[in-house]
Amino acid sequence: MASINTSICNSFLGELLNAEHDLNSHTIKLALIKNGYSGDYNDETTSYNTLTSNSDEATGSNYSAGGATVTVNALTTSNTGNRAFIDIDDVVFSNVTTSADGCIIYNASTAGSTNKAIAVFAFGSTISATSGDLTVTMPAPGSEGANAIIRIANS
Repeated sequence: MASINTSICNSFLGELLNAEHDLNSHTIKLALIKNGYSGDYNDETTSYNTLTSNSDEATGSNYSAGGATVTVNALTTSNTGNRAFIDIDDVVFSNVTTSADGCIIYNASTAGSTNKAIAVFAFGSTISATSGDLTVTMPAPGSEGANAIIRIANS
């Protein structure tokens, strides 16, 4: 049975250590996973291309394949919380007619157009819009980045 499990992608962790991602300067995108998807999306997801090869990206009026570029706010470090983290603004798909059960955040600037996966998120239920705005709400980072959507901790 197909599934979406919220997680940071394992490949992303290794790629960070190899300096393959620059979250401040690369184009980071969010693509919607359609309602009725057939693939599995989890910590083993390595690329946005997995979504497209499974034909699992959302479609609909005014939704563009590849999703939307996200606004990544400055990288923050916290000596108190022993964390490095980023804050991502909410992503708004304007005037769309589509539905989605989850999303994938990926790096559209990686070498060879591999669109390396960063994280996968399950929405918990289907979200949709009909000729309106569909907003993917990102959590506020919280105190010392404890709730940041992407964080690295030294515990």
